[in-house]
Amino acid sequence: MRAKDFADARYAEPVGVADMAAAARLSPAHFSREFRKAFGESPHQYLLTRRLERAAALLRTTDWPVARVCHAVGLSSVGSFTTSFGRMFAMTPTRYRRSFPPAAMHARIPTCIVRAYARPQVRTFREDGPARTA
Repeated sequence: MRAKDFADARYAEPVGVADMAAAARLSPAHFSREFRKAFGESPHQYLLTRRLERAAALLRTTDWPVARVCHAVGLSSVGSFTTSFGRMFAMTPTRYRRSFPPAAMHARIPTCIVRAYARPQVRTFREDGPARTA
C-alpha cells in the first residue's frame, strides 16, 4: 500500500521499481513478486497506467502540446508515450484530444470575476442628486 501511494503521489518524477520497493521497505525482486500477486500487474505497469491516466486528463482539460503532456506525467520519450497511449486508449493522444470539447470550454473562472463582468455597464436608473435651484 505504501508503494502504491508513493507511485500515485510521485508519478511525474523519475520513479522506478527500486524507489517503490524502498517505500515498501522490501528488496526490489521480492517487492515486484509481491506487488504482482497483490495487484495483478507489475509495479512498472501500474506506474505507467497512472501516468497515462493523468496524461489523458491533461489532454482533455488543457491545450498543452502532446510533448509537454508527456513530460508533465514523468515520461521522456514522446514516441514511447504515443505508443503506450495508443495501446491503452486505442487512439493517438492527438486523436483522443480531438474527441473532447476544446480545453477553453473547461476554463474555470472565479465567481467574483464572473459577477464583476456580468454587472450591467449602462445603468438605466438615476439616483436623486442634490436639489437643483433655479
